[in-house]
Amino acid sequence: MQLSKALRLSNSDVVAFVGAGGKTSAMFRVAQELAPALVTTTTHLGAWQASLANLHFIWAADAPMPEIESWLSSGVILVTGMLDEETGRFRRLDSAQLKKLRELAGYHNLPLLIEADGSRQKPLKAPAPHEPVIPAFADVVVVVAGLSALKQPLHTAIVHRSEIFSRLSGLKEGEAITPQALAKVLTSTEGGLKNIPAGARRVALLNQADTPALQAQANEIDGLLLQAYDAVVISSMEPPPGSPPEIVSAVKEKIGGIILAAGAASRYGQPKQLLDYHGQPFVRVVAETALQAGLEPVILVSGANADLVEAAVDGLPVIVSRNPDWQVGQSTSMRTGVTALKEQASQAGGAIFLLVDQPQVNADVLRALVERHSQDLPAAVAPYVFDQRANPVLFDRVTFDDLLTLQGDTGGRAVFSKFSPRYVNWYDRGLLLDVDTPEDYDKLLRGEF
Repeated sequence: MQLSKALRLSNSDVVAFVGAGGKTSAMFRVAQELAPALVTTTTHLGAWQASLANLHFIWAADAPMPEIESWLSSGVILVTGMLDEETGRFRRLDSAQLKKLRELAGYHNLPLLIEADGSRQKPLKAPAPHEPVIPAFADVVVVVAGLSALKQPLHTAIVHRSEIFSRLSGLKEGEAITPQALAKVLTSTEGGLKNIPAGARRVALLNQADTPALQAQANEIDGLLLQAYDAVVISSMEPPPGSPPEIVSAVKEKIGGIILAAGAASRYGQPKQLLDYHGQPFVRVVAETALQAGLEPVILVSGANADLVEAAVDGLPVIVSRNPDWQVGQSTSMRTGVTALKEQASQAGGAIFLLVDQPQVNADVLRALVERHSQDLPAAVAPYVFDQRANPVLFDRVTFDDLLTLQGDTGGRAVFSKFSPRYVNWYDRGLLLDVDTPEDYDKLLRGEF
C-alpha cells in the first residue's frame, strides 16, 4: 500500500510533517506518489536533501515568485529560501511567500507538503518552544516517530532535545525508552500535538518498524494514540534486505459499529430486537459485542418499537439514531447510520454494519474484519464462510457517499459492483444464519447452524 493512501491524502491537501525518524523521507515519498506536487519548509531543509526533488527553486525574500508555474508537470518541485552557507541548510519561506505558494497549489489542485520542524536526523524528538511551525491552513499534520529508539537509553544521541522529552515522558536520562513513554510524548499538547491547527486531520506515523518485534511494540500503543489521533500508520521507509517491500504494515483507525435495528419484523410477528438470547435481548447482545470488539462509536439505528428497543440498551455507551423512514426499507437505516457516524466521528476509517437478528456473531470476527481492513484499506471486507459471503460487513469510508444514495429495501451489497469486497475466511456456519422466522430462532437457540 502506498504511503499516501495509508495517510488518506488527496491532491488538494496541505500536509505538514513534524517529528523525527524519517520525516523528510516520508514527505518526499508521498510527494513522489502524488506527483506533481509542491514541497517546502517552514524551518529549514538540509542541502543534501534537496536532491530528493525533481526540481528545486530558490525564492529569495522580497523577490518575485520564480517561474514555477510552467514547470508544474515536472514531478516533485521543491521551493525554499536561500542557502545558509554556515549551516548547509536552505532557509524557509516567509509567511507571504508561503501563502502565495499555497494559492498556486490550490489553483492547480496540487498537494503542498511542508516540513515544519527539524530533528537533527535522530529517531525521536520533542519540540522546542519555537516549534513546530505549522501553517494554520494545514489540512493534515503527520507526526513522525522512529521506533528504532525503543529500548534505547534516553540520551541526546537518540533523542533531539532529550531534556524536553524527559520532562514530557517522565523518563530520566539514561532510562530505556518504552512504547508507553513514547505514547505519552506523542499525545502531549507540548509534544506530538503541539501547534496542530484546530480541524486538521492528525496522523501518527510510527516509522522504522523494520522488524516484527518493532511492529508488535507499535501495536502496543496504537489504542493509546487513537485517543488523540485520527489514524496511526505503522511503516518502514527502508525495509531491511530480504524483507517484504511493503512500506506500510498497518493503518489503525477508529471503526464504527452501526446496528441496524429499525425493522418491524413483520415476517416474524414480534420485535426480533427484543427476543431473548442467553438472558438478554438481541439488540443488547449485539451492542455489547460491538463494544467488546472495540468499535467506536457504536450507533444504534432504531425505528419500529423505538422506545422499547432503545430501553434495551440503557446504560451502554451507545449512540441512538432514530430512522423516521424505517418503513421504506433497509437503505434508510444505512443512510441514517452513516449520517450519524459522520456527525459523531467524522474521521472514522469505516464502519461495520451489524444485523440485530444475528446475536450469535462474536467479537472475534469483528476484530478479524478490522485487522484485515488495516492491512491495505480495502473498500469492503466480509467474512467468507464455506464458499458463501456472510455478514457482518465492514465498509471503508470511501464507500460512505455511495451508501448515502441507496434507495428502497436495498443494503450495502448494492455498492459491491463498484467496490469489490475482500474476504476473511471464517469457519463458523453461524454467520450464515439470521433470524427471520420462529424456526430460525429455534435453530439459533439449539446451536444448529
